Amino acid sequence: MCSACDGSTPTRLTVRAAAASEQGTHRELREHVAALHGLLVTNALVTWTAGNVSERVPGNDLFVIKGSGVEYDTLTWEGITVCDLDGNAVDGVRAPSSDTDAHAYVYRNMPEVNGQVHTHSTYAAAWAARAEPVPCVLTAMADEFGGPIPIGPFALIGDDSIGRGIVETLAGHRSPAVFMQNHGVFTIGKSAKAAVKAAVMAEDVARTVHISRQLGEPVPIPQADIDALYERYQNVYGQK
Repeated sequence: MCSACDGSTPTRLTVRAAAASEQGTHRELREHVAALHGLLVTNALVTWTAGNVSERVPGNDLFVIKGSGVEYDTLTWEGITVCDLDGNAVDGVRAPSSDTDAHAYVYRNMPEVNGQVHTHSTYAAAWAARAEPVPCVLTAMADEFGGPIPIGPFALIGDDSIGRGIVETLAGHRSPAVFMQNHGVFTIGKSAKAAVKAAVMAEDVARTVHISRQLGEPVPIPQADIDALYERYQNVYGQK
């Protein structure tokens, strides 16, 4: 759920219904995604019930997503709802997030994406409020994002407008993160955990670059070096 949005646009908001009953399908994946929400809390990326994680169900035209308004300290697999790629709940007794249409649009149009995260984390949202991309002035940015973190268009909540903005902005872009104007962070990944990592990294570099700008103008990294850093991190770094 995007708590800052619910109730603010009643003429547009799609009120998503829960499924008729709880069948307990895809329980292992739902448990996994419920646990990933804990990383949003421990990394101070969310406030109250805002934010969500979703993940595509392997081999099915389905995904799982946090229920709307479900509190993090009580979140279990039963707070995660199974939806089809049109955003309709097919299992679970919790109405899915008000961002469900946006997630569904991304899954329909970016088949390489298997996980998504949305937060309103403080420093990233501050850049979004300014509608200003975060410049690539840190090697960690070059590693994870392959360049600046882009700004997506302003979009109201409740239908697939945000999803459209995410796809339009990230199509052909190396960044797994976009800061939607006046809103917050949306990240994508090959898995939900990868999208969570991108959200953590996005807040970290947004904070560091903000602090750097208080001291003076950050020094940009040349494009050739960004490319080399990105290639190394994506293909050499870590255990293979």
